[in-house]
Amino acid sequence: MKESTVVRCADGHVFSAASFPMQQAERLGPGRLVRCPRCARLRSVVPVTLQKR
Repeated sequence: MKESTVVRCADGHVFSAASFPMQQAERLGPGRLVRCPRCARLRSVVPVTLQKR
């Protein structure tokens, strides 16, 4: 079963990605190119860190 990751695109849209490739690759940085479902474009996305309120 694949784990989904909550991500934010460069335009600020937040969505979950079924796969977030190479998430552990430190030398490449946290950003990846994923198609955003809101703007339907290939965007640079970063994982969203959950904050306690």
